[in-house]
Parts: sequence; structure tokens; C-alpha cells
Amino acid sequence: MDASHRPKIAETVIHETVRLREAKIGRRCEVLCNTRIEYASLGDYSYLGENCDVADAAIGKFTAIANSVRIGAPNHPMGRPSQHRFTYCPEYYEATATRDRDFFAERRSDRVTIGNDCWIGHAAIILPGVTVGDGAVIAAGAVVSRNAPPYTILGGVPARPIRKRFPDAIAESLRRIAWWDWPDEIIFERLSDFRSEAIEQFCQRYDPAFAG
Repeated sequence: MDASHRPKIAETVIHETVRLREAKIGRRCEVLCNTRIEYASLGDYSYLGENCDVADAAIGKFTAIANSVRIGAPNHPMGRPSQHRFTYCPEYYEATATRDRDFFAERRSDRVTIGNDCWIGHAAIILPGVTVGDGAVIAAGAVVSRNAPPYTILGGVPARPIRKRFPDAIAESLRRIAWWDWPDEIIFERLSDFRSEAIEQFCQRYDPAFAG
């Protein structure tokens, strides 16, 4: 392909300042500067803005994440006599002490799951163990401590549902269609359908089970 006709994101683009640790990044993703991803996966076509911090999370395809988002912000052990990290990272302070590996294993297992085609707004925080459904929108500055239903807009501290994006029948149809699993060429062949807000027609065209 001629370089002048090459798309901006013909392949995954990761800024040189990004820090990765046991991270799996999909096709045609973009990760901007000063972002950290550890023990996490990012699905095809998803992108992360600047200054994001993602840990212990599985993020679906075509999900848009704005700047300064925190996903999987770890909790401190509130049930112990002390919440301080000396209880699980004592080697930071005492050379002969060993870290609490069971604590970290439990933290790793309390994963965040973010679906496909989600939009996570600027400076949102998603706490451990939360699931954000397909097509959901998390408003800027929200703190999400409970699961976010598919195709629902949530905002506030703590985040609560504001409204549904579509009626249930359409949301269910979009999940059956699962267009995010279509081959690239089919998605761009049908680009005009994605640009239209005639959402019922989209469902009728691509979901035989859609009753309208």
C-alpha cells in the first residue's frame, strides 16, 4: 500500500511512553501517551486516551476510553488492623519480610470487564469487580462501583443509571447482531448504515429475530 494512502491506524499504535505489563493489545488499537496497562487486555479497535491507568481488566472491541480514566483502581484491605501497604508489601520497609502474595492473587482475580462499543468519559473511575455492559456510556468524572447494564448511560458519584440509550428490544437486537465481530471489510462496506440514526432499520436489516 502506498504510504500516502495508508490509514492512520492500519495497525495498532502505542505511544513510546506507554507502560505495559502482561498486557494483551488487539488489532488496530491506539494507546496514547503516559498510559499504563497491566494484567489487562484491550480488544480490537479500542483506544485509550492520555494518562489512563488500567489494571486487572478485560476490555472489549471498539470501546472508546477518554483521558485520565482509571480502570481497576485497587482497594486497600479495610478489614485488617491497618490499611497501609506495609501489611502486603512489607519488603518495602523491612528487608527480611516477604510480601503477601495471597493478597495480590485475590486482587488480580477481582477483575473489571468492559464490553464492546462502550464509551468511558474523561476521568471516570471503574472499581474492581465491575462489569460494564456492551454499548454502555460512563459519564465524565463518574465513579462506577456497581455493574453498568448494556446500552445504558451512567453518571455521578457513585454512578447511577441516567437513561437507556435505546428501548430494550433494540439493545437486545444490537447484542444479537454483535457487529463488532464482523470482518473489517464488512464493517466498512456498511459504513453508511453506521452513520445513520435510523436504528430500527439497522436492526431490521441485520437481525432476523428483531420484531420492531
